[in-house]
Amino acid sequence: MAELSTLSPSPPALGDPHAAPSIPPSSSALPAPNSPVQESAVAIAIPKSSLYNDKALTGNSAQSGGSPLTPHPPLSPPKLTAENPLTLLVQEPAPQKEESGEKDSASLMSGTLESLSGLGEDGSSVGSDSEINGLAVRRTDKYGFLGGNQYSDSGDKEVRVEVARQREVKWLDMFHNWDKWVKHRFQKVKLRCRKGIPSSLRAKAWQLLSNSQELLDANPGKFEELEREPGEAKWLDIIEKDLHRQFPFHEMFAARGGHGQQDLYRILKAYTIYRPDEGYCQAQAPVAAVLLMHMPAEQAFWCLVQICEKYLPGYYSAGLEAIQLDGEIFFSLLRRTCPMAYRHLKKFKIDPILYMTEWFMCIFSRTLPWSSVLRVWDMFFCEGVKIVFRVGLVLLKQMLGSVDKLRELQGMYETMERLRNISPDTIREDILVQEIITLPVTESLIERECSIQVKKWRESRGELTHQPVRRLHGTRAIFEYKRRAHSVRPHRISSVDRLSGFLEQKEKKTPSKSSRTQALKTEMLVTLLRMYLLSC
Repeated sequence: MAELSTLSPSPPALGDPHAAPSIPPSSSALPAPNSPVQESAVAIAIPKSSLYNDKALTGNSAQSGGSPLTPHPPLSPPKLTAENPLTLLVQEPAPQKEESGEKDSASLMSGTLESLSGLGEDGSSVGSDSEINGLAVRRTDKYGFLGGNQYSDSGDKEVRVEVARQREVKWLDMFHNWDKWVKHRFQKVKLRCRKGIPSSLRAKAWQLLSNSQELLDANPGKFEELEREPGEAKWLDIIEKDLHRQFPFHEMFAARGGHGQQDLYRILKAYTIYRPDEGYCQAQAPVAAVLLMHMPAEQAFWCLVQICEKYLPGYYSAGLEAIQLDGEIFFSLLRRTCPMAYRHLKKFKIDPILYMTEWFMCIFSRTLPWSSVLRVWDMFFCEGVKIVFRVGLVLLKQMLGSVDKLRELQGMYETMERLRNISPDTIREDILVQEIITLPVTESLIERECSIQVKKWRESRGELTHQPVRRLHGTRAIFEYKRRAHSVRPHRISSVDRLSGFLEQKEKKTPSKSSRTQALKTEMLVTLLRMYLLSC
């Protein structure tokens, strides 16, 4: 429930009620100092405009006859004081439900998801503009999405405070002895990730699970160094156009040119410089945005690096061969887990790439209710890509796994509509998580199927442009990879030293007319071997 109070004359009309307001991330829900507002309320001041000048409202506002936007000069962030003439009071959720408000939010969410992929004449996405001509008031849900529970299930069960505190204590204990927990009690770590990581500790947990924290510690100042690089113009132009398409109804990304969009730009630009061979892929933007909702830009960058290099290698490379290969693996696994859905899709020649690309590359961040997204990401960071496969298989099983469900789908068009507009009943968090946990799809099964599909690919299409890289299936695999690297490195150094000594002794025992030339060759060989082995 939000109340509006003002000490000045009423402002002009607010424009379309469905358009997202321009709220900078810095204006988070914090109580104003010396404010007379009660403890359960929050005072937030909302600026009139953002740093971009839009020509007109798009998306839902266009449908409802909203008026064009009037450009305003950028305003400095307002101070949160009790004297501010316009205040937004965000009350704690009341036990009773407002049916009309929830209906509007659901309608808004439905239109938003359908319009995220559409582009306007000026390159903007339909429904993504966040500017309002004047001052606007919006509720946010507990995840920061504007307009209420539009990205979250209205039936979410709140965890009791006592239970939440107990979980936090357990996770803090794991943080203090992380390597021991991963090495000796990983099954308990996995179980706690499946139950859901406490929201207050999710950022730290994701960094430890992905080993991005160690990567950050090993590269101090690297992110700032990448920021100072100019970057390649072709990538920067695409990134800038994509910024306002990422979760436009989240308070962090609602304001054009706001802090959220600026941090997102920094991360994506830095990655194109860090991995110039890959550059930028549009599916990286929503992944980076989800990370930014939980952690600062530098931490989010290294977490993104781990996702792209260890969890989903090759997904964001040119040609998208890795995602195509995983599409074939996914379809083969579907034949094992749900033959009815497999036969239906094969009957109408619906290729996996048509429906699973966004699911996999965005890690379901644009598909599921937000509470389910977070649960999936918790398990994904812990257990790896098998969670992504399992979620996709569960969704198809729920939508196409029975005769009754297939009776309405008499063609390719109806089937694709069902896959694009997933019913809320299909993705209830409790049912979804339970199905994910029990589905018998393992790392070894995925790797075995991967070998089969790579062989078929080479027979039918020729050699892969990007050779498939061995992906690491979650935290335990990353930990073992790190341990082996640390143990092998000293052995390689000692091997180089022994080889160097052997070559030097051989040179002394074997005199030659061109001894100087031979010595130079030996020294060069040793140097090259040392450089190669140390780089491995």
